[in-house]
Amino acid sequence: MSSESQDSHSLEPITQRRLLNDFQRGFPLVPQPFAELASKLGLSEHTVIENLRQLADNGIVSRIGAVVKPGSVGASILAAMSVPEERLEDVAKLVSGYEEVNHNYEREHHFNLWFVVTGASEAHVERVLAQIEEQAGAEVLRLPLLESYHIDLGFQLP
Repeated sequence: MSSESQDSHSLEPITQRRLLNDFQRGFPLVPQPFAELASKLGLSEHTVIENLRQLADNGIVSRIGAVVKPGSVGASILAAMSVPEERLEDVAKLVSGYEEVNHNYEREHHFNLWFVVTGASEAHVERVLAQIEEQAGAEVLRLPLLESYHIDLGFQLP
């Protein structure tokens, strides 16, 4: 199959799994990383980008980007909110709407919505937290990093 005809279709599930599994670590730090991925998979850059976009649009991939050691670039903070159950979905959508938030998740706790905010500076992070508080009508608990732990965020798909 030519790369031109592949561009108009979603990848086979096995190729999508390779795209997701093979590049969770060691993502190429080059000017055109998706072209590099495409080359390694025998695909076109367009096919790789479109399939990653489809995976994100379908909620299979939540984000594509680097995980950087806390404190090495910019600023970040773990935050939590206590949100009434009936408002939780709406507030979670509000929080996720900020590009500075890479994920949020529900926890079974009084503070039931947790998320990480990143930005170029502590002042920028604080502005985002203040905006979230104002728009959500709820206080944000700020949980600064006291001790760093390495967590491997790669998950091998079957």
